[in-house]
Amino acid sequence: MKAQEKYNTIKRLAEGHISKSYAAVKIGCTKRHINRLLNRYRSEGKQAFLHGNTGRKPAHALSDHQKQEIITLYCNKYWDANFTHACELLRKNDDISISPSCLRTILAQEAILSPRATRRTRKLLLKKLEDRLDHSASKKEKRSIQESIVQLSDAHPRRPRCSYFGEMIQMDASVHLWFGDTKVYLHAAIDDSTGTIVGAHFNTQETLDGYYHVLYQILTEHGIPHMLYTDNRTVFEYKRKKIKEIEKDTFTQFGYACKQLGIELKTTSVAQAKGRIERLFQTLQSRLPVELRLKGVTTISEANVFLNSYIKEYNARFALPVHHNRSVFIAQPDLDIIHQTLAVLTPRVVDCGHCVRFQNQYYKTVGENGLAVCHRKGTRGLVIQTFTGDLLFSTQDQVYVLEEVPEHEKASRNFDINWKEEKPRKRYIPSPRHPWKRKEFLRHVPYDPVTEEMLMV
Repeated sequence: MKAQEKYNTIKRLAEGHISKSYAAVKIGCTKRHINRLLNRYRSEGKQAFLHGNTGRKPAHALSDHQKQEIITLYCNKYWDANFTHACELLRKNDDISISPSCLRTILAQEAILSPRATRRTRKLLLKKLEDRLDHSASKKEKRSIQESIVQLSDAHPRRPRCSYFGEMIQMDASVHLWFGDTKVYLHAAIDDSTGTIVGAHFNTQETLDGYYHVLYQILTEHGIPHMLYTDNRTVFEYKRKKIKEIEKDTFTQFGYACKQLGIELKTTSVAQAKGRIERLFQTLQSRLPVELRLKGVTTISEANVFLNSYIKEYNARFALPVHHNRSVFIAQPDLDIIHQTLAVLTPRVVDCGHCVRFQNQYYKTVGENGLAVCHRKGTRGLVIQTFTGDLLFSTQDQVYVLEEVPEHEKASRNFDINWKEEKPRKRYIPSPRHPWKRKEFLRHVPYDPVTEEMLMV
């Protein structure tokens, strides 16, 4: 641009449109140099204003053969090394001395990024490739650019549906303005084979309780599925930091419930891997808010009641026929087993009053005969809150019922006329099939060697 400006100024001077003083000010030189430029213009024309090195290749520049060799070595040998490390390896193993910036420039021309490239760098290169694709005329070049775009965009190829109904259940939650003025979470599960919604539940947060309600619907209406495919949240899978041995790791509460039922639990951090449930939320976010508004739903309890009828309508409209796909659901377990399996466990210690404190209340342990059972101070155990809200206490391979200790007596034997002492009634104690009575569970609940406290997620 500077050479072009000089040429235009001298050309106007030669044609008599401007003076030498104006030309000197315009270019930023002396009148004596203006005379030199004017003489060169008259003798050589436009070529006089081009730099002498224009079009010449620098002496230290790499040849096309060397560039192609570097690209081949990086793609086939050093593809997982960052650019600085790759330069060191090229110098050490292949006797090629090159700077990281030069290597970056060479590889950028082939749309090759470093493994350490940031998201912003990927987006910039992707935008450049899309612009080149729009202005490209050659089919071969377009095909090459499209392949580079696919590699940069981390493509996720389509996979076929599972063969059987219940073979894979995809589960996730979506936050959206489903009804009213407050966003809530919709927990849902869909069968991968047929696209049938097998469970859905609204909750204020994405929590264990919401996923327990979805799993409860699956168990009671269909049975035990083969596998649950979920995202990588700590509700499903948790690994203690700095613990490399698998046997020293611990289950989450949802994970242990699935283990007791024989359900394989698989998690992923890639949303496209469980595209069936993601596509379901896209459809529901378009349709469900309209349906809820027309029904006048304003609370979560009303929305959960409405879901029971809406799921049947959705499945009739969008799901594939189940009879085309053989079901691999295992028969539904008893309701008592389901309620006891879908439980929330909390470690507790018996205090000096032979009671357990849970949710800001004191509870005493009661045996099968309805009489209180006293444990020594410091006895460790697990408070089990079943799906129906019943409270149990498991310690020393025994399960007891928890009975709340009121702050005041309900009636006084001295001042109430109709006072009558209640006889201890026989309490329901879970059967030996109760999952929390199994000794194998306690092996998965490790103790902290420092604080000697029971670790449970």
